Order: sequence, then C-alpha cells, then structure tokens
Amino acid sequence: MFEKLKSGLSGLVNKITKTELKAEKLHPVLSDFKLNLIENDVAFPVAELICNEMEKRLDGVQVKRLEDRRKVVKANLRDVLLETMLTNDGIDLLTVIEEKREKGEPCVIVFVGINGTGKTTTIAKFAQFLMKKGYSVVLACGDTYRAGSIEQLEEHAKRLGVRMIKHKYGADPAAVAYDTVNHAKAQGINVVLIDTAGRMQTNRNLMNELAKIKRIVNPDLTILTVDSLTGNDAVMQAEEFHKSVGIDATILTKVDADVKGGSALSVTYVTKKPILFIGIGQNYDDLEKFEPERFVQMILK
Repeated sequence: MFEKLKSGLSGLVNKITKTELKAEKLHPVLSDFKLNLIENDVAFPVAELICNEMEKRLDGVQVKRLEDRRKVVKANLRDVLLETMLTNDGIDLLTVIEEKREKGEPCVIVFVGINGTGKTTTIAKFAQFLMKKGYSVVLACGDTYRAGSIEQLEEHAKRLGVRMIKHKYGADPAAVAYDTVNHAKAQGINVVLIDTAGRMQTNRNLMNELAKIKRIVNPDLTILTVDSLTGNDAVMQAEEFHKSVGIDATILTKVDADVKGGSALSVTYVTKKPILFIGIGQNYDDLEKFEPERFVQMILK
C-alpha cells in the first residue's frame, strides 16, 4: 500500500540529510520532490504547500553536534504532512448517531459519488460497522437509474439481514429517501443509509437532484465515496461535489490496491473535510477508520 509515496518520502529524507540546511541548497531538492509528489497523485497545490513549508522550516536550522539530522528532517516532514491532513471539522460518527438516538430520531446519512467508486459496497460495509456497534440500520435505494442497482443493494441487505426500501426504476429518488426516513421513525431504527445514483460531478441535472434529496430529508451527514486509484481525478471529484452539494466527509475506496497514495494526502486539504474510513478489501469488515496520525506514521516508515 502506497509504496511509491513511501519511497519518494524516504528518498527526500535521505537527500535532505546530506544537504546543507539553507534555502538555496534545499530548493533544488524540494523541486524534484514536488514532481515526485505530483507523479504520486498529490494535487499540485498540496505538493507546493508541502515543499514550501519544508523549505521554510528547515532553512537555517542548526543541528546540534550529537543530534540526528535524519530525525530532525523526518520530524518536520511528519508535522507538515499531518497539518495538510487535519481539519477543524472532525466528525465523531458514533456521537452524531447517539445524539439523534437520544432524541428518538434516526440519524440520516446520504452517500454520493460517481459510478465505479464502490459506493454501494461501501454502504454495505458501513451498515456492518454500525450493526457491530449495536445500531439498527435501514437502507434506501435512491439510485433508481442504473440497471441492476436496486438488485445490487437488495442483495447486500439480504446478506446483512437488514431492510431495504425501494421504488420502481425511474422513480423519484427523493421520494424513496423520504419514505425510508419515515419507515425508520415508525420502526425506531437508529440509522438510515441512502444510496444515490452515481453521477459525474459535471452533470448539473443529477447534481440538482442530489440537492433535492438533501432538501427533502435534511441529512445529518453527506458522505462522498472516492476511488483512491483515480488519483487526481478523485481530488477533482471531491472538490466539485463539495462545491455543488456540500459534503461532510469522504470515504476512500480501493486503498489496498493503491501504490501511490496521493489521494489520501490531497482530498482532505482540498475539501477541508475529514476522511472517515478507507476501504481495504471486498469483505464487509474491510472498512477501516482513517486516522491521519497513523497514516503519516505508516508512509514515513
């Protein structure tokens, strides 16, 4: 996982350790590193920020005689990477659900994203995660366009042993979402997970429809699923979706197959919203809580 990014970071630490810590000497090393980051799917503004910050922090640093230069470089790099990934909008998912439960209301979560990101499977994994925490869940099939979408979500619901609310193909997705929320209220179900049609972020009509679903059910969270393997496109999707419909968090899918890792570094910076989970396989339990500190530690190993 993220082998290319790890190798690029390790190479940088090695080069800087052998370089005089002055801006004019650091600049060419960091310019090369910026290209390496961009090649590993780190968005250009993020790559630029990381390199500028490193130059600023290391310029003129005096390393004591017995101090390990490598440790000094690594510590600064760790801090810069972490600052890139931290947001002011941290989400404690279980607290959000618990607060709604105390009010006797379901927590409503809408999932958005384009086709092929693994959104429907992610919803099933998310349901499994919540059920293991002791919450009851109902699924809403708001994707009434794509052939097979209803059957796909229905199959997941059957395997997980949860209820799914559906209408016919071509039906109004907002009506499906509304009915599911009402069902959850009537049955005392804790969490409503709403699947939506996979849409290109440039499709205005479908974006307006998403906005309509949000208007009708007023969700507690809107979560975007992005495929980490699409690299910079994942970052563009996150930016567009956030501008058009507003997202609260992202889930990065297919991370287990991602050798580059740049999307994980860039998505949070671009949207200023946290990554909640990462998908690390095909099984229902293959959803891992994303922790920026752990991620940075892992790529700097």
